[in-house]
Amino acid sequence: MTRLTDPVTIGGLELPNRLYRAPLLECAGNGPEAVETLIRELEPAAASGAGLIFQGASIVTADGGCAAPNMTRVHDPKFVARLSRLTDTIHDHGSRIFIQLGHGGLRSLSLWHAGHRKRHGTTPQTAVSRPPWHLRVADRLGLLSVEPDVLSTAEVYDLAEAFGRAAGHAVDAGYDGIHLSGANMSIVQQFLSPYYNRRDDEFADGVRFLEVVADEIRAHAGDVPLVTKVPAETAAPPFVRRRLTRGDAIDAAQRLAAGEYDAVVPVAVSVYWDASIVRGAYPDRAWAASELQADYDAAFGGRARAQAVRALTWLDTQLHPREPCWNDSLCRAVRAAVDVPVLCEGGIRERTHCERLLGEAENRPAADLVGMGRPFYAEPKLPARLLAGGDALCASCNNCTVPQAAGEPGRCRTPSVVRQRGRLEADDAYERNKE
Repeated sequence: MTRLTDPVTIGGLELPNRLYRAPLLECAGNGPEAVETLIRELEPAAASGAGLIFQGASIVTADGGCAAPNMTRVHDPKFVARLSRLTDTIHDHGSRIFIQLGHGGLRSLSLWHAGHRKRHGTTPQTAVSRPPWHLRVADRLGLLSVEPDVLSTAEVYDLAEAFGRAAGHAVDAGYDGIHLSGANMSIVQQFLSPYYNRRDDEFADGVRFLEVVADEIRAHAGDVPLVTKVPAETAAPPFVRRRLTRGDAIDAAQRLAAGEYDAVVPVAVSVYWDASIVRGAYPDRAWAASELQADYDAAFGGRARAQAVRALTWLDTQLHPREPCWNDSLCRAVRAAVDVPVLCEGGIRERTHCERLLGEAENRPAADLVGMGRPFYAEPKLPARLLAGGDALCASCNNCTVPQAAGEPGRCRTPSVVRQRGRLEADDAYERNKE
């Protein structure tokens, strides 16, 4: 029986336990306070015992590609060198840190954020192919602003090299590994997905893009541990007929594990950036926050549009209710098919969830490591309690997520959870090794 507290190895790198902080939006940007913001966001997880920490999606190009406000770019070696303060801080606590590299592709701010377009104009979105007709219709209706710039074959290689260069800068700054943002409608998912990828060159095979990215990372960063998310688009709306099946995800994971990838993170997602990512309650408190109404109006293009998005959010949460461990079955299938560690995240909230995924006596393991994301917004020092046998306070209410569309940092906005965390802090429940 494997326990959460047991050590594990990824690509030759030993981790002290099997708990990781999943990638989140840190909203740190690239300004003078960026490094301090990242340290403030990520150090508590290391100080309280998380074996591995993933810094959230960081954009590999100088322009475009940001899916949400205040994302961090890592194309500039001078900026990335400053992040050695972050990696040193994490290492001082005995934890390891990987950076998640990404690019939004079509899912960029200019697609959906009216305030961004007002400030910067409508800039084209990097696209794998001509956008699907559903998005083109949304553009004609004025719901989105679709201006695709379809990558040529040479430009695909250039983009892959940008991933490699960013990885090299990160390793120089002390990062222990690289994690590719391969889901949530990122450029990697767009290459993998038949919904987005209608190319007629070698990259019609979306896995080929990941193989070229791996080659570039090896060329620039050496033999660094390399992880990627592998999506199955099983949560896509029923009107989407071309999508990644569960079998497609397993096949992709097998190819990547047989090549340069040291671990995979299977995730069941949609073809859109929708509530399938977070699966929980309708965030009524966040939508009702009076101090955020002007920000919502600016982001979505006025009060009427913001109200429409609010209504669609309600509908979306009805279609994607709270579901504990929603990637369990996909992870089990992938783990049975590959010979590298499988990481599982998504709806994990209890210590018993962790132990079941890692493999109780009567269960075939679903994963070699388990991760949590939003619970860290509620409890930045969650590992201390979880490793000691406790459960996360996070109620999957999603009040932490919607404000990020307006550029707000992720934090718990549910008073009952905040009060409970305060009581636990007063009782020193977040002191490491308290068991």
